[in-house]
Amino acid sequence: MTVLSVVVPAHDEEVLIADAVRAIAADGIDLIVVANGCTDATAQRARAAGVPVRVIEVAEASKVRALNAGNAAADVSPVAFVDADVTVSGADLLALARRFEAHPEAKVGAPTMRLEPSSSWWVRQHYRVWELTGYRSDRHVGSGIYMLTAEGRSRIPEFPDLIADDLLVQQLFSVEERLVPEDLTFSVLAPGTLAALVKRNTRIVAGNRQFAQRYPELAPPSTGAGARTLLARLWWRPMRWPGLAVYVGVSAASRLGAWRVRRRGGAVQWNTDVTTRSAA
Repeated sequence: MTVLSVVVPAHDEEVLIADAVRAIAADGIDLIVVANGCTDATAQRARAAGVPVRVIEVAEASKVRALNAGNAAADVSPVAFVDADVTVSGADLLALARRFEAHPEAKVGAPTMRLEPSSSWWVRQHYRVWELTGYRSDRHVGSGIYMLTAEGRSRIPEFPDLIADDLLVQQLFSVEERLVPEDLTFSVLAPGTLAALVKRNTRIVAGNRQFAQRYPELAPPSTGAGARTLLARLWWRPMRWPGLAVYVGVSAASRLGAWRVRRRGGAVQWNTDVTTRSAA
């Protein structure tokens, strides 16, 4: 019996996709890979992974199009949306799906994130501070994975054309409606270099600004309010103070990068972090 659907949007992920689907595949999971705008062998390697998987190919390189195509193809709820660079087991996804039965108030969920440390000291310092931010600590869903119940899916009948789909999902549900068990986990590899981290965060900043413009009523607290909360948490953790300078510097560089893209009238594209792919 199928317990849940899992949608994996994948753009030029031939390096990772086979391992990703093998980790997720399990009895009770309808696994759907949406290869979008791929110029490599992502679709072929997903089909050849040796596990039951449905592969949908979308011509346009668009995560939003991939999410919507996968959501439309998913016949069973809950539906988990999992980025190709996320490492999560099918067993943990099945366990999370079943726990919604004991938590009827929950409409969205995710395993607890485990960040695989970077080889870069600078990147590690940044994330030591990031772990204390409000976004991360308040039953965090997103950062590459979230699971929606049938009722949760009804709040997002179609994903809008946004960079920050995970932020939308996080903000559409109250803390009480989020299920994030600590004993179920997924992992993501941190960027391998400071430059890769800034590039990644530039996209995040651009996505947050776009989100705030389109959904001001859902936007997280202002940067000032968030900074005050973060500083209060850091005050009691002096071992993390050196990371604050790195965190501030990365934030400033990312804001500047997003401002430059906007000034040129361009768009921040979905990019692949080669520092994590080459390490895979």
